[in-house]
This record gives sequence, C-alpha cells and structure tokens, in this order.
Amino acid sequence: MFNRNRCLRQTAAIASISTLVAGCGVLSSDSSDSTGPITVGTTSAPSTLDPAASWDQSWELFRNIYQTLLSYPVGATTPQPDAADNCRFTDSSNTTYRCELRRGLKFSDGHALDAAAVKYSIDRIRKINLNGGPAGLLGSLDRVQALGDTEVVFHLNQPDATFPFVLATPAMSIVDPQKYPAAALRKDDKVDGSGPYTLQSYEDGKKAELVRNGNYKGYADRKNDAVTIRYYRESAPMVADLRKGTLDVAFRGLDADDIVDLQKHDANGKLQINEGAGIEINYLVFNPKDRWAGNTAVRKAVAQLVDRGAIAHKVYKDTVEPLYSMVPKGLTGHTTDFFDDFGSPSVTKARRILTDVGIKQRVPLTLWYTTDRYGSSTGLEFAELKRQLESSGLFTVTLKSRPWKTYVTGYQKGEYPVFGRGWFPDFPDPDNFIAPFVGDQNALGTPYPEPEITGRLLPESRRQSDRADVVQEFERAQQVLVRDARLLPLWQGKQYVAASDDISGAEQALDPSTIMMMWQLYRKTSW
Repeated sequence: MFNRNRCLRQTAAIASISTLVAGCGVLSSDSSDSTGPITVGTTSAPSTLDPAASWDQSWELFRNIYQTLLSYPVGATTPQPDAADNCRFTDSSNTTYRCELRRGLKFSDGHALDAAAVKYSIDRIRKINLNGGPAGLLGSLDRVQALGDTEVVFHLNQPDATFPFVLATPAMSIVDPQKYPAAALRKDDKVDGSGPYTLQSYEDGKKAELVRNGNYKGYADRKNDAVTIRYYRESAPMVADLRKGTLDVAFRGLDADDIVDLQKHDANGKLQINEGAGIEINYLVFNPKDRWAGNTAVRKAVAQLVDRGAIAHKVYKDTVEPLYSMVPKGLTGHTTDFFDDFGSPSVTKARRILTDVGIKQRVPLTLWYTTDRYGSSTGLEFAELKRQLESSGLFTVTLKSRPWKTYVTGYQKGEYPVFGRGWFPDFPDPDNFIAPFVGDQNALGTPYPEPEITGRLLPESRRQSDRADVVQEFERAQQVLVRDARLLPLWQGKQYVAASDDISGAEQALDPSTIMMMWQLYRKTSW
C-alpha cells in the first residue's frame, strides 16, 4: 500500500515506492477490468525490437513482450523461474547451469518454444555479436546445450555466480527461430515472443500497443488486458497529457521541474507521484582515441573541476544526488573514491594536473549528449558542465547532441570525444556497474582493456555465490577506475512514477532493475 516512508532495500537497492501526495484514499480490490488500455508515457523509446541488438532501455518493452528463462516476480530480489520451471547450478564450481522449461510453452504465433529455441536465441546473440550489444554479457559462456525438448544446459568457461542474473535480463529474450535470422538482425517492426503481451502495433518513436498474449505461460499475474506505451521526446508534453487525463501513467524521463511541481500540486487530488530510491546512474565516457580525451591528465582535470552538487541542486532540484563511484549507494562495494582522490572542485588543482604534463593552453573538448532519452534536463546538465569547465579558464567546450537512435550509432562507432550515458542496471549487483564498461567489447562501444579488472577482480568476485562477500574486489576495481578516469560518475537518480489517482499497482510495477512490469497496473474499481 501507499505510505510516506521511504525504505531502501540493500539487496536490490530499490525502495518500496512511497506516495508523496495526500488524498490517495482507500485502495480498491484487484481487478483486470478496464475501460480501455492503460496508457503509459516514457521518454525511453526502444532503439530496436530485436533483443540481439539491444543493451539499453529497449529492455523496458522487451520485458513485457518477450520471455526469459528467469525473471523477477513482485518482491523478488534474485532471479526466479519464468519460461523455466526450475534452474540451478549442478556443480560446486558454478560452471554448469541447468534449466528445465515449463511444459507446453508457445510463442505468440503458436510455434512451440522448446530447448532448441532457447539455445538458438542465445547462440544468435553471440553470432551477431553487435558492437555495444548484449553479447558482452555472455563473456563467461562457453556453449549452450539443448537436451530433448525441455532441458537446457549452459557450460561456462569460468565460475560465474552472476550468470542467473544475466539470464534474467531482457537481452536474453527467447525468440522464434522461424522468424529471427540466425546471423542477422530482424528488419521489420514485428515481434514474435512469448511474454505476457503481444505487440499488436508499433510506431517507431511514437507508441507501442500491447494486448494480452493468450499463449503466455509464466509468473506474471496480468491485472489488465492491454497497455499502450506512448513515447515522448520531452517531459513537459508527457506531464501535460497526464494532467489532461489522456495519459494514465508517466514513467522515466520526468523533468526535475515537473517532478517538483507534481509533488507540490497534485491537480486537486487527481494525480499521485510515487518515489523510490533507485540505482540509476549518470556518467561521462572519455574516448581514448581522441587527442585530448585520450590524455589521462585531461580526464583527471575534468574530474577535478566537476561540481556534482551544483548539478544535482541547480539542474535536478535535488531529485538526484551526487555520485562518486560507478557502483551506486545501496549496493555492495559502493565507495566515494572520486571524492577521496579529488575532493571538492578546485581550479588550482586542475591547472596543476595539466601543467605537470606540459599542457598550458585551453583544452578543446566536445561533449555529446542525447536529446530524447534521459529527460529534458539533460541539455541543462551539459550546459552546466560547459559552464563549470570553461569558467576555470582551462577548457573550451563545444556541446553537440543527437536523438537517441543516431546517438547510439555514433558512440558505437567511436565518433564522440566525450559523451554522456545513463545506466539503468541489467541486474542489481555491483558486477553490473563494472563489467559492462570494461573489456574489448562493452556496452559503450569504446574498448577499455583493463586486465586487473577483467582478468582477476571480476573472475574472483564471480566465484562468490554470497554477493556480500565481494566487497574487496569491487572496492579495488573502483580504485582502478579512478586511476584511469575513463569513466566519470556524476549522479545517482531516484525513481518516479506519476499516475492518475484511479490507477493502482504503480508501487509494485518496478522490478529490481527498475524496469516497469506493465501487467501490475490496473484501474481501481471501487473506493
């Protein structure tokens, strides 16, 4: 139920979402009855409909239309069976993982979903091997074996206690082998999955219409029959539609000003805003191939100048908080290493960092950001970064931006000297805030070979089934990241879901990776 107290769950780093507005009244009984599809607004439009191409917030849609072997039922903080009936490691070394499928699984087109389809789906990701794509999640996988119709065995090349979390990510969605090419991405705007919903229609960048999948067999208890997701470029029109009543729920991409305004004015009790502590992070990426961004001293000078507190307060109105490590608060291994090493912003220290390596001129840097992914405040954030760097007298900053779809292509090709990214975790474990960003193939499309992390620290941590025992490895990994300054954490976000007051389920709709489970939403039927 709704309450005003916020409580962080350490294992999943997600709070029980609390209601900040008064007058919510008594909740009704659960019901899937509705007067039409529930409409959900977000600024996170998919970049693709093919799971083999996505390591981004396309997963928001995937979770609802595809199925994975494991997933997160309401209240779960560790992966539980979905398409699988059961899964487990069958050896003490965490190198052989076996799943048995539910009986009678079908794709939405009626084709059988069997062990061969699971093997095909995982092998396909690795065969396509898209730069910046989800193949980077499968570094510990040696081979997949299908035994009969219902048994799948994953043979790992090293112990990996996080492998069940990987299987629970929407990147590992199971696709119909008859509809998805084995070595190429699917080109049309169609989806053949086995998730709670089918994709009835799709308009790229505009909307996705979901209807109940009659063939679905899994854990999701669908409380509605249909959901329409509308994609916005900015927060303001999304909130305007929410206030007009043409939108039921607004999630991801809400501007700080809109959040603050919704908290203060609840449209005469007709709206609610639910807040939860989250593990979303925002950071800068430096391209090592660029003349200036590739210079460690330049990167450290930027780290010495950035005022995270000013960004959190001036731009985001304290709806986010400063972050000084890549692992956010609430997860094992969180540190404040960037603050410990650099302290408060200092022009004097930054100048010394540059002059010590012979840089005495203003350093020209081009910073890139996306215009339509993380909310309208992103442009203001980068304007503040430009102001901070240039006011030091040490940098000349050029800002450039692109819509998300072309932005992704740009950073995957290595076109940007410095660029901004947000990270909504694949799974709630410190591994997922380190591993995706290092190695020759990573989520950023910018190779970062760091043998101490990839060759020792990550393998050692993955031997530990008890994830509370990996503090030492991740603390050391973050010291390496500070030393290299290839990634610069800026802030950690909270999660906000705004909804009309006749909508229930928002407080339970976010899984531990902050992906919205649309089937949890429903309209109240009584007061």
